[in-house]
Amino acid sequence: MVSLPVYNRAGQEVGTYEIDPGELAPRISKQLLHDVVVMYQANRRQGTFQSKGRGQVAGTTKKMYRQKGTGNARAGSRRSPIRRGGGHAFAKTPRDFRVRVPKRAVQLATRMALAARISDNEVKLIDELTFPGPKTKDMAAILKALKMDGMRLLVAVPGYDVNLYKSIRNLADVSVLPVSDLNALEVLRPRAVLMTKAALDAFRQKTGGTKTTTQA
Repeated sequence: MVSLPVYNRAGQEVGTYEIDPGELAPRISKQLLHDVVVMYQANRRQGTFQSKGRGQVAGTTKKMYRQKGTGNARAGSRRSPIRRGGGHAFAKTPRDFRVRVPKRAVQLATRMALAARISDNEVKLIDELTFPGPKTKDMAAILKALKMDGMRLLVAVPGYDVNLYKSIRNLADVSVLPVSDLNALEVLRPRAVLMTKAALDAFRQKTGGTKTTTQA
């Protein structure tokens, strides 16, 4: 069982949150996490690159000069890869980089990633995080009070909040995602994760866990 401190917007501890990482994932499989992260990265590649081979470039196929008697190395046509304007020796062709991992394995990897972050004390909880309007300055002040400014950070919230999104989008290396969009890559990529209590409750409810909160 791990007891996570709960902070307010001023960086003061106002309570604790009890959670067992084993509730999210009984064990952490580094191989599964690796496979799922590679899947997300591979699926982002477009694969639309293309270059021309020697059979696709313009130019005559006539032999440049006779085979023997010139003192030069033998040469074929100007389309040869060793000639300027020639085709590529191993021309790139469009391809599909997509990797498939079973859906349940992907879901389990997300739970493993968050459980690993909680076990390593890399998740910080805040009691609430709402704004009446877009306030980037206020969000920066909150991160500074929590001593999380200047680092690559993921802010996880229970649902889409336009004011919160607009308050974060201009902060360097800070991203925000609702719990429904969390995945292993997004959880493991930043140095730390900032979650609201409601977001962690929603994640546990999604995975079938129960919430336990203790006020200071």
